[in-house]
Amino acid sequence: FSRDIAEFWRRWHISLSSWFRDYLYIPLGGSRGNTWMIVRNTFIIFIVSGFWHGSNWTFIIWGALNAIYFLPLLLLRKNREHIEIVAVGKYLPSVKEAFGILTTFSLTVLAWIFFRAENVPHALSYISDIFSLSLFSLSEVGPRQIIILLAIFITIEWMGREHQYAIERITLRTPTFIRWSLYFLLIVVILDHSGDQRDFIYFQF
Repeated sequence: FSRDIAEFWRRWHISLSSWFRDYLYIPLGGSRGNTWMIVRNTFIIFIVSGFWHGSNWTFIIWGALNAIYFLPLLLLRKNREHIEIVAVGKYLPSVKEAFGILTTFSLTVLAWIFFRAENVPHALSYISDIFSLSLFSLSEVGPRQIIILLAIFITIEWMGREHQYAIERITLRTPTFIRWSLYFLLIVVILDHSGDQRDFIYFQF
């Protein structure tokens, strides 16, 4: 539910991004220098972050894309605009917030294509297929059970976004028996839909 890339990086992979900020970005001068230094430091921190994940050009491009996303906010001093949780005390986000969430999600997923691809040609081929004429045709989405589960989980996340853990909103004042029944059900659903391939992606880094 991040409304821009700066907010996304404050909430995503906090331990890694904090380490790079404290031990690389700030020692390089952070955002205290001239425009060239700010651009240089931003690209360095994101590209090194990409290189940390693996010695493949796909990770370098992933880092560079995030730097490109982040720089306009930093240069326009808008990188600290969204400190509070989105739509605090409201049921729904505003149109502007919804647009920001959708845009941020789309840009992040686009960059993750490079992160997950085997090589650069693989990523470019994947993107080319996305932005072909098939983009204007109806997609076959399924199975239906997965769509329903995704809708339920996204709803839970939205309802509990103001808590440290989203599920707190539902279980905080729930009787112990019901709460533990929900936990058990959640574990069963995760195991039942985990699939056959369980490779831990970080083993390759």
